[in-house]
Amino acid sequence: MFDLVALGEVMLRFDPGEGRIKTARSFNVWEGGGEYNVARGLRRCFNMKTAIITAFADNDVGRLCEDLILQGGVDTRFIRWLPFDGIGRAARNGLNFVERGFGIRGAKSVSDRAYTAVSQIRDIDFRDIKTRFFHTGGIFAGLSDITAETAIAAVKSARENGITVSFDLNYRPSLWKERGGLEACREVCREIARYVDVMIGNEEDFTACLGYEIEGNSFSDLNLDGYEKMIDRAFCDYPNFKIIASTLRTVKSAGVNGWTAVLSDGKNLYRGMEFPTLEILDRVGGGDSFASGLIYGLLTGKALDSALNYGIAHGALAMTTPGDTSMASLAEVEAVITGGGARIAR
Repeated sequence: MFDLVALGEVMLRFDPGEGRIKTARSFNVWEGGGEYNVARGLRRCFNMKTAIITAFADNDVGRLCEDLILQGGVDTRFIRWLPFDGIGRAARNGLNFVERGFGIRGAKSVSDRAYTAVSQIRDIDFRDIKTRFFHTGGIFAGLSDITAETAIAAVKSARENGITVSFDLNYRPSLWKERGGLEACREVCREIARYVDVMIGNEEDFTACLGYEIEGNSFSDLNLDGYEKMIDRAFCDYPNFKIIASTLRTVKSAGVNGWTAVLSDGKNLYRGMEFPTLEILDRVGGGDSFASGLIYGLLTGKALDSALNYGIAHGALAMTTPGDTSMASLAEVEAVITGGGARIAR
């Protein structure tokens, strides 16, 4: 049995380091994907047993992605391989170019992911997959009409087989722009939400994907009373929810963000540890690492306020290193939770 199985796209990320995409002459490459990052964080930081359900076109780029996944320790038995026709007309592998930003220049992502192999994936049957948690998200659901249908069928199948379902709303406007926009996004996400136990997102996600407005909120001033009202409405609309967790980020500059999160079980609202001026090297994947830390806390039976802090601390640490995926250790996460500083370790 796995602790968590994730369903989603894994792209090859091209990172120009401190430079810019449009002037780069060399890139580091990493693997990354919203749903995959959760599985990898749980495996590498928290030593949980995880697997990824995804698909690649069977060429050297796909095999490079597989090799990176293997290095991350995530089980690859559920990867599906589609024939490659030589130019990617029928199926191809996704690429993601990401620059980190600095100061007043925000981070930027240029993705090349249409018609990828994973956008054609179907038929996920959890009678054959034994896991405690199943995780997917709005990025996978937004890839194509096929993945929207697959995501709905997968969460239904997982729930019918007694598996805890977590979902990260992860709204990406570019994925929905040519497929009906917000209206289509909400139709899919509201259907998925009916089968979710642990719903994760941020303020933009809950507004865009589920249609909830958060009163008195802005990117520089987060209104926690507005969040509490929104969460109460969501529990009324979706009584199947057991937990709602929302990251809270304020952007002071590309390299300095306020970072915290809230969690509710429908009875109590927990406000987690706060980083009012978190210094960031690479913000991509911070929310995914929050999700993996939170899920680790839930899988190991920790109190909800403690599980929330595992998510916040892991997300914070993940944003201090390059790449989508966490390079943190459990000891480092727990040191942050207990107030450990950044003094040198000798």
